[in-house]
Amino acid sequence: MKLSITTLFTCLFSILIFAQDGNPTDYLSSDFHKSRRDAFREKMPENSVAVLFANPIRNRANDVDYVYHQDPNFYYLTGFKEPHAVLVIFSEEQTSPEGNSYKDILYVQEKNARMELYNGRRLGVEGAKKELGFDMVFFGTEFKNSGIDYSAFDKVMFFDFENDYRDSKRNPADLYSLVETFKQQVNYNETSFPNPIKERAYEMIKTTNTENSDNLIKDLGRAIQYYPELKEDKIISEYVNTTDNKTRIELKQQVIKIEAETPRSNLDIKTLSTIMGALRQIKTPEEMVLLTKAIRISAMGQREIMKAMHPGMSETEIQGVHEYVYKKYGSEYEGYPSIVGAGNNACVLHYIDNSKMHVENDLVLMDLGAEYHGYTADVTRTIPANGKFTKEQKLIYDLVYKAQEAGIAAAVVGNPHNATDTVGRDIITQGLLELGIIKTAEESRKYFPHGTSHYIGLDVHDAGLYGAFEPNMVITVEPGIYIPKGSDCDEKWWGIGVRIEDDILITEDGPVNLSAEAPRTSEEIEKLMKEKSALDDFVLPNLD
Repeated sequence: MKLSITTLFTCLFSILIFAQDGNPTDYLSSDFHKSRRDAFREKMPENSVAVLFANPIRNRANDVDYVYHQDPNFYYLTGFKEPHAVLVIFSEEQTSPEGNSYKDILYVQEKNARMELYNGRRLGVEGAKKELGFDMVFFGTEFKNSGIDYSAFDKVMFFDFENDYRDSKRNPADLYSLVETFKQQVNYNETSFPNPIKERAYEMIKTTNTENSDNLIKDLGRAIQYYPELKEDKIISEYVNTTDNKTRIELKQQVIKIEAETPRSNLDIKTLSTIMGALRQIKTPEEMVLLTKAIRISAMGQREIMKAMHPGMSETEIQGVHEYVYKKYGSEYEGYPSIVGAGNNACVLHYIDNSKMHVENDLVLMDLGAEYHGYTADVTRTIPANGKFTKEQKLIYDLVYKAQEAGIAAAVVGNPHNATDTVGRDIITQGLLELGIIKTAEESRKYFPHGTSHYIGLDVHDAGLYGAFEPNMVITVEPGIYIPKGSDCDEKWWGIGVRIEDDILITEDGPVNLSAEAPRTSEEIEKLMKEKSALDDFVLPNLD
């Protein structure tokens, strides 16, 4: 019997669906995502609409793409994992020409048996309705004729476009086409928007209370290093350099006046990030199940490498042990590129080459996080490759540990977000002075150059507003000291880089260390490193 091409694809597609059975059952439910859309809607301005786009597919090389990862905001509100999609949320109930009421619309890619054979199942319209709980779902090709009159809304909210997507030419409803359609529908003009970096800086100045301005000044100071155009702005520059609160208040009023006098369209590229930050910084019980699992998996990776570590290992082999543990526990991905730096490599904050062939007797800094069903951990441990800290290594390590303990203790409801940094930085500064590594307190930032805390969740640097701590926020506490070769101190300290990072849940009863299963004290680490590893007998043939 001869099979037609259509019949063949249908049979193969049925086999593909069968092969995908047995998937995990602990994903977030459609009810969760619906509740998040409802919570989002409660924060929307009256008579507004929000339009969110799926993440682009990103090319790795030639005809090979990177593994697709959905935009976290899009996933948070939909649970949809496919590309080439649009979500439209309305602040008030809408009525279709047929008389049906709705509050949101999802546009998805069309089903295509051939493409699904190669790249996996697509939900399509009916699948999205059934599995995601949407009432109004259309194919992306229908977005052009949505009939939405954006001019009728006081605000049309969206994230500004990064233009990091390709035009596939052959797909009339790829992300490129969807974005271009939207731009035409709302009369989008890039020149009509102020510099978004400057706008964000102004927004921070406008919304930050005077008593929290010291923390804002630090943030703006770091931003100026990355975005020199901010330094050219008189208001921002003066705000950073003044120590007078009265002047800061006056500058804040100038920002408010400028915004009031600037002609505005109904296009809004700022409010969406504020709404999403307010929602995502507070974790729900359903989220905490997944985030806690990601964190515990990451802690188990740290434990196993402590037992398996020896001087002959390479940085990439150490990375592989962590990531193997992640896979054994069902983690789909790493939450970010794994950092494994031995010796002087540990002094590069985001070192991801992981190319040193033998870690020898160095300290090894390991900053890695498992991603489980979209939620990522962020756990760092620094351990001696030979199982024993030297005198100098231990002095630096114990100083960082002391700073971290103080930082964790400061992660309490009501404290400002920079409380963890303030107490930890004071301890490290005093310690470096006592050890003779620095001569003045101002030099401390040279060896501790980064902040101490950020949110984690669907992003490793998760969305949030960075205000006072509230219950059910999850943050990192990660002080560090990095003394690269050639530093202006005694050579005995050179090449020592230490960071200790844990994931902390803020509760009414105080901070909870979710990654505590991975030993933190120098004594506990040395003790665990003496234990036998399950990998000790895993020896591969020599390929030389």
